[in-house]
Amino acid sequence: TSISDYKLIKNAGYSETDANIRMQSLPIIQQQDNTQASNQIQIALILDTSNSMDGLIDQAKSQLWSIINELSKATKDSVPAQISIALYEYGNQGIPVTQNYVRQVLPFTSDLDDISEKLFSLKTNGGDEYCGEAIQTSLKDLQWANGNEAAMKLIYIAGNEAFTQGGFSHTEACEMASSKNVVVHPIFCGNRDQGKLLNWGDCASITGGEFLNINSDMKTIAVATPYDDEIDVLNVQLNNTYIHYGSSGKQMKQKQLKEDDNQLSYSKANKISRTMSKSSNLISTIL
Repeated sequence: TSISDYKLIKNAGYSETDANIRMQSLPIIQQQDNTQASNQIQIALILDTSNSMDGLIDQAKSQLWSIINELSKATKDSVPAQISIALYEYGNQGIPVTQNYVRQVLPFTSDLDDISEKLFSLKTNGGDEYCGEAIQTSLKDLQWANGNEAAMKLIYIAGNEAFTQGGFSHTEACEMASSKNVVVHPIFCGNRDQGKLLNWGDCASITGGEFLNINSDMKTIAVATPYDDEIDVLNVQLNNTYIHYGSSGKQMKQKQLKEDDNQLSYSKANKISRTMSKSSNLISTIL
């Protein structure tokens, strides 16, 4: 039973007392546990937010919607995937040492605007990067689809210091991930050979993931197309089709517009990429 049900009953001409009585007779809709869905994809993003990682955070902000557009194509037995993403930061001195400089920014969520908003809120601040601790924390704290053999469970962890730092063994953390059927893809920000020397490839070997490397200081290039202006007009029309209700719905509507502007701050092409995501099956039309 929702706030909108209550408003519909009142608008039908019932008094507030009658509306409350009729609300009690409506079926209660339980929140579904999607962790056992066969088409479930869970992704934990673990980002180094120490001083040297401004470029990494910038790339994550600007590339989020391009990545989501690719994920929206995923299917299982011709059924679109149910995708949820969690966000962690580590290596930041603003996080207490008692937490080993690891912080959950967002638990698993399918609210992609929430993910974008939290990414744009991240700030770098020098600290110690404990990869093993970050992986272990995400494995313990998140609601993984344990027991669901059909679910795809992934961790992407990015950084540029030795993978072996911290009091919790990185190999033990990766073995814990493997035991939970969670595949870890380490992303080293720098030269690939240097990343191997700093043990960034170990976790990929243990969990069956892929060791990746990027140049985190490279600016992403957004390519404009002749269709961007037209799609931008359609985005305004699309925004007007979303239904929001209640105080939280109004906030979510405002957040939606804010995230449009955040992507536009990079380029119109970035905003267009976000618009394409909003037209996919991953975005709900109810806020």
